Amino acid sequence: MSDKRTTNPISAAIVRSLAWVDNRKSVDRFFWGLVAGGAVLTLLDLLYKKKSYFSIENIFGFYAFYGFFMCAALVVCAKAMRRLVMRSEAYYAPHDVESEAHPEADLDRRQADE
Repeated sequence: MSDKRTTNPISAAIVRSLAWVDNRKSVDRFFWGLVAGGAVLTLLDLLYKKKSYFSIENIFGFYAFYGFFMCAALVVCAKAMRRLVMRSEAYYAPHDVESEAHPEADLDRRQADE
């Protein structure tokens, strides 16, 4: 039997479009682009008059720093919650479909040379 691999053209296009992620230089460029974009947006904070309800909102870059720290806090809290709610890998095993014993005839396995 010949070794013909059929691939979905849509999945092949997705793989080609994400190939830049394999290149370390491209990922570094993307990271520094995000940093530069964040810096520009933070500097734009100087160009408009804010209507603030609390005095802390008048600090330069408050929303940028607040958003960054709250996002980081969300990640840290999620890691802590994972320890709290995590189950063992065998938690569902007694009732899992894959743990059931099936007769060999029902598995419909095919030999590799077919």
